[in-house]
Amino acid sequence: MTTSDIAELAASHPVLVGLPGDTAALVSGCARQVAVETGDHLLTEGEPAHCLYLLRRGRVSLEVRAPGRGALMIETLGPGSALGWSWLFPPYRWEFDARALEPVGAIEVDADCFRAKMESDPAFGYALMKRFASIMLGRLQTTRLRLLDLYGQVPPSHSGDVVGAAGVHGLVGRD
Repeated sequence: MTTSDIAELAASHPVLVGLPGDTAALVSGCARQVAVETGDHLLTEGEPAHCLYLLRRGRVSLEVRAPGRGALMIETLGPGSALGWSWLFPPYRWEFDARALEPVGAIEVDADCFRAKMESDPAFGYALMKRFASIMLGRLQTTRLRLLDLYGQVPPSHSGDVVGAAGVHGLVGRD
């Protein structure tokens, strides 16, 4: 597959569709196709966040490590999803683990290259940041629901806080 073919695939991914400018040209040279086997990690917490994954097939478990409990699944992502946003924010390190639940096909977009393209085309960069803000909000809401599942119903007087077994307050911010 040529660089142009991969750029066109990336530009037609739901996360990038409808952004201003020539998305295929902006992604060109930044992207490559990758295949990930079941059980392999795409992201490892604490490691450098070097790319964005645009999932095309398969499912990925987004996980957080909990001392004494191992990996806790936060969300399952599938085709049409974007995996990883830590590449957007210094210090550019993954905050979560991501593991393939089945064979995954994705477009891997190099972070340094893509950030440079976002800077060179501010309208595209701004629109992409708004798109990722929406994705992050959705993931935070999913995490909030997962925390409520883990810790039970929150009393009305603490509707913005979650109190865990360790007495941790404010894990979920107020809107």
